[in-house]
Amino acid sequence: MEQFISTYVWPAAIMVGQSLLLLVGLLVFIAYILLADRKIWAAVQLRRGPNVVGPWGLFQSFADLLKFVFKEPVIPAGANKGVFLLAPLVAVTLALATWAVVPLADGWVIANINVGILYVFAISSLEVYGIIMGGWASNSKYPFLGALRSAAQMVSYEVSIGFVIVTVLLCVGSLNLTDIVMAQHDGLGTRLGLPPSLLDWHWLSLFPMFIVFFISALAETNRPPFDLPEAESELVAGFMVEYGSTPYMMFMLGEYAAIVLMCSLTTILFLGGWLPPVDVWFLNWVPGIIWFVIKASLVFFMFAMVKAFVPRYRYDQLMRLGWKVFLPISLAMVIIVAFVLKFMGWA
Repeated sequence: MEQFISTYVWPAAIMVGQSLLLLVGLLVFIAYILLADRKIWAAVQLRRGPNVVGPWGLFQSFADLLKFVFKEPVIPAGANKGVFLLAPLVAVTLALATWAVVPLADGWVIANINVGILYVFAISSLEVYGIIMGGWASNSKYPFLGALRSAAQMVSYEVSIGFVIVTVLLCVGSLNLTDIVMAQHDGLGTRLGLPPSLLDWHWLSLFPMFIVFFISALAETNRPPFDLPEAESELVAGFMVEYGSTPYMMFMLGEYAAIVLMCSLTTILFLGGWLPPVDVWFLNWVPGIIWFVIKASLVFFMFAMVKAFVPRYRYDQLMRLGWKVFLPISLAMVIIVAFVLKFMGWA
């Protein structure tokens, strides 16, 4: 009995505790990321943004949470009730499930599996099902059209994201996310005789892929200028048009969890994860998770700024960018990176 407890019960209890801690931290972070999104958007327009609830509006997201929770959910008479309510649950569950393998610092990961990047790619590919279910179950042409657009968009840009990840994996030689970060401790900069620094991270050696990944992440998470699935001017509110109260909030939570995940993946694949920008003693004293949060927040700041200064794409432009521009570029870069690694003997 003691062996059973020590072998199965304790590890399971520890994993559940770690998962709850991560989820609580992630949800609080998402609440403030949402506030930051609104504040940045307001600053660009020379407004104050949310500033009433709490000091400087810091509790605005929690007030919004209470508002959504206490509103009455309205389900359309012609909707498929079961699928209608299941769709936001699927969307938010899949968005949060990907975080099981994301390392926030050295050793700070719930499941340090060897195929971590494949797990993230597989689960994030399934997120489109929540959107399709919500659009179809609403039994209305506007949500259904928005869901179809979203499905086509996410599939189109997942292809180029997949090739971007392949170029990183060629350089690292591992599918483990922790190994991908540690491989950036020495890279292009150290090969040129410089001390370990941000010049070793993959953003420099794979710069075209860094740009392709960033733009594809915008499209994958339905962020402006690629927010066609919920384009207010054309489809009222896209696949969420029939949703209100808590189900609507769960869709938005899933969307922002996916956005924060993409910011974290950009940090892990291209910006050195939790590594400090320069390998010096006083920067190494700073806990890795602080560097990770700072980098992910900077990536999100760029996400928010793109919303402010790039106009929305037409749907044909969106598809052309994904299939006729990003796919050939990323495919060519896979071949070029493989050739350079083999030719230089770095493989």
